[in-house]
Order: sequence, then structure tokens, then C-alpha cells
Amino acid sequence: MQKINITKNEAGQRFDKFLFKYFKEAPSSFIYKMLRKKNIVLNGKKSDGKDKLKEDDTIKVFMADETIAKFRGNELLEIAKPIDLEIIHEDENVVFINKPSGMLSQKATDSDVSINEYLISYLINSGVLSEEDLKTFKPSICNRLDRNTSGLIVAGKSLAGLQEMSRMFKERTMDKYYLALVKGNVKDSMTIKGYLSKDADRNKVFINEKETEGQYIETKYEPLKYKEDITLLKVKLITGKPHQIRAHLASIGHPIIGDYKYGNKNINNQYKKVYGIENQMLHSWQLVFGEVSGVCNNLSGRTFTAPLPKEFKQIIN
Repeated sequence: MQKINITKNEAGQRFDKFLFKYFKEAPSSFIYKMLRKKNIVLNGKKSDGKDKLKEDDTIKVFMADETIAKFRGNELLEIAKPIDLEIIHEDENVVFINKPSGMLSQKATDSDVSINEYLISYLINSGVLSEEDLKTFKPSICNRLDRNTSGLIVAGKSLAGLQEMSRMFKERTMDKYYLALVKGNVKDSMTIKGYLSKDADRNKVFINEKETEGQYIETKYEPLKYKEDITLLKVKLITGKPHQIRAHLASIGHPIIGDYKYGNKNINNQYKKVYGIENQMLHSWQLVFGEVSGVCNNLSGRTFTAPLPKEFKQIIN
């Protein structure tokens, strides 16, 4: 017999979903059979698997140790080498990180190391998580940034935090602001609209004005500083689609400096030569929260700001 105590990071999910992760090598039919036969019980009682788990619940598994080991599998956890993450905010449910440009938000291939892996390494080294915890819950990010975009990444540290922040991003219940250095002299604030379509083979998007072509997008910007050939914009995402800011600004003649996919090669080369920039000058700058209920209510009314990368500050100054 094996006894499993439910922790905070495992609470809030359905019992059967937890068992599918815990016995990752077992078919679902086997899990439900064990529940029917009371070989797996919740708090000493039979369950059909639909119960919502609560912290301090107890699961008892009446199976041979060899059977348990077989269905749990022998997953080898590869923990990334720790690096210094710039933590903007951390509480028991969430972590806000200032992602440097050049770091992946999520793996593209199995051999990649993304901010997710560095997050897990950070939490293990700080004693928040153990490798055993990772077998049933893996903290992960709730929003993505392009590899060469820097700034605020939000991660769920607990299951409840991950679920709540993912919901908030999906429902767009907080305001997201970016800073962008763009080509040209922009003097007026504006809200621009269009339709975005994607070429998956080229990993590139296109902006057009026809409603029948692509998904509706809306981007708001405000100039903060400008000189002859460059402007610092504060950008607010009204909708949020991949590459939206980069492609939308380029479509109106103000591509982001350093963006070779959507931008101007000549001015990019000029700023690369003078300032040594290697990435687009786009930074996820601020998250502004309104009223927040539930497990993340401590974020209500707060604003979180990610400091700019040094290359960004050099050009502005």
C-alpha cells in the first residue's frame, strides 16, 4: 500500500487527472478499474475520479510496489543549470521574471533550454519545489514573448496561481504595456486596427485591412521621445497575437529597430554598428492589474515594471 498526501500545488484538480499524471504509464482504463475496485481510494472512500482534490486530502493505493513502480515510470528529470533570473515579483502562487532577449519562452526542440526550465531550476534551488513534486505538477509560464523580445514573463508557481494567471491572460483582464524603439518620427498617439494572417512555414505574419483575411487585431501606441530618425513608443496590446506589435508597426512604416524579419535592414545595420544591438528593441515593460479576486488577490491595483536592457537604455539616453 502507498499513501499520497495532497499538497497545495496538487489541490484544485480532478482526482482522475491527478492519477493520470501520477501513473503516467498506465492506461486510463486501468485507472478507472482501480477506482471501481477500490484499489485506489480518496480519504478512505470510493471515488469515480471526478472529485476535486483539496490540500491535505489522502489517497491510498492498494497495489504491489512493483506495479506502482511500473506504472509510474522511470522519468529522468534533467534540471537546468541555475542562472541568475531577474525576479520582479514573487509570492506563493506566481513569479514575475524579466526575461532577457535571446532566451526562449518555451522549448522549440527537446534539446532547448527555455525560461520554463530555468524557472524550475530556480524553484528547486530555492527549496520551494522538490524533484518529487515535479512528477505531479510543473510550474510554467502563462504568457509568451518572442525569443528576441525582452521583459515581463509571468509564471505560475502553484497550480492555483498557474490556472488563475492563465485565465487572466486569456480573458485579458490586465493591461499589458510594451516599449518599442521604431524607425521614423512619430508625434501623435494612435490606435491602429487590421487583420493578421500567418505563414506557418516562414513563421511570419502579414497585416491587411480586409476582414475576410485573418484575425482582427488592435494596437494602441503613444510616443514618449523622438528625434530625427527614431521614436520611443509606449505600446498597449488591445488584442494579443503572435508578432502583432512587430508586424503592425512595420505595416504603417515604423518598424522596430533591430527587427530583421519585419524591419528596415539599413537602419538596423546602422544601430547594430553603433550600439552593438543583436535583437529587436521591443520590451514587455509593465503589467497593470485592476481588481483581482481569488488566490491572486494580492495583485489587485498593482503595477509591475521590468527594467530595460542596457542596449535599450543606451539608445534612449
